[in-house]
Amino acid sequence: MSDYSTLTATLVQAVAAAEDDLYLMNANCRSRFLLHPHPTPKVFLFFHGFTAAPAQFVPIGKTFFEAGHNVLIPLLPGHGLAGDWNSGAPPPLPEDRQIYQQFGQDWLSWVQDLGEEVVLGGLSGGATLAIWLALEHPERVDQTLLFAPYLRNSNVVLDWVIRILNIYFEWKSEPGTTHFGYDGFRMPALRLFLEMGQEVLDRTEKQPSARSLIVSSGSDAAVNNKDLRSLFESIRKHHPKSWYHCFDKELDIPHTMMTEAEGNECIDLLIAVAKAYVESDLTWTEVKEISDRIAQGRSFDAAVAELHLSQKVSPDLITLVTLKAD
Repeated sequence: MSDYSTLTATLVQAVAAAEDDLYLMNANCRSRFLLHPHPTPKVFLFFHGFTAAPAQFVPIGKTFFEAGHNVLIPLLPGHGLAGDWNSGAPPPLPEDRQIYQQFGQDWLSWVQDLGEEVVLGGLSGGATLAIWLALEHPERVDQTLLFAPYLRNSNVVLDWVIRILNIYFEWKSEPGTTHFGYDGFRMPALRLFLEMGQEVLDRTEKQPSARSLIVSSGSDAAVNNKDLRSLFESIRKHHPKSWYHCFDKELDIPHTMMTEAEGNECIDLLIAVAKAYVESDLTWTEVKEISDRIAQGRSFDAAVAELHLSQKVSPDLITLVTLKAD
């Protein structure tokens, strides 16, 4: 226990000191640590999205912390720095993917002793980094929670622009929503995630990573949902207890799906789906069997009992199996 206390105190203090030396945009950009005074059954390591900030994962992080797990949400390299960033002076985002990969491997090493099982998660580019780490270290990662992983764009023209041009791009946020982080970036900073995403698609066809939940949205134009379905099927070959859910387009859940402030008015549904996955021990086939029986008129409890799955099911699963999916 003293080793655990020393490790967590040293890690938190070292990160706080390093971030004190940075001129951060605001408190949303600071790394977040939701830690119990002892190792927990699971430790969650979440990577926020490209140009965003750790505040993005606070809602879901608090849910898993309150469920008895440790949660760490570090600030990605080059992110969150205050400045008058524009096309002439773009934010200092890495343009070499090895910077992110080394960052991820360092954090994976640091959290290893904070819980019995390691769960990696992320949004967009952060999810791409999470699944890449799971491929690199399948023996050290038990689960991944992948929210709209950025592998390729849904628009092939935009894909070409990102791969070829070195222009500056500025985000266009919906009125009334918050953007955690930078307003714009140079294309090479995003390009590296396309390269990492292609590597992930190629590798998952041939080798195991970790059992995974993949969540997407029918109204998300930033990613290619066909690619996400292919990723799911590749992972599922090695790990039948992997799940995939694409929220129906009518729910209008955006790519920035982790907070209500960024435009997801259905954040409770997303968190329930993630919690159902983490707390259940079901194959995707079993999930579909429960869903099919409910569609035939059974209640949730009756469907679970008929399949003799009561001991393997989270109460939150009812949210997933009764949701309309794209």
